[in-house]
Amino acid sequence: MLVLTRRPGEVIKIGDDIEIMVVATKGDQVKIGIKAPKTVEILRKEVHDQIINENQLASQDITNILKIFREK
Repeated sequence: MLVLTRRPGEVIKIGDDIEIMVVATKGDQVKIGIKAPKTVEILRKEVHDQIINENQLASQDITNILKIFREK
C-alpha cells in the first residue's frame, strides 16, 4: 500500500485518467474529490462489499432453486 500525505488542494494521479484531490479536512475527516472517466465505477468500499455479498446470496438462491427443479 502506498501512503501519501496531501494538503487540501493537492492532487494524486492514478495513471493518465484519474485524479484524487483533497478538497477539505475537518477533524478526523477528509473530503476528497475524484475525477475519472465515466467508464470507471467508483464506490465506497462498504457499498462495494454489500453488492458482492448480495450477489453471492442471489447466486446461492438460484443454485438452490435449480437443485429443487432437478430433483423433480
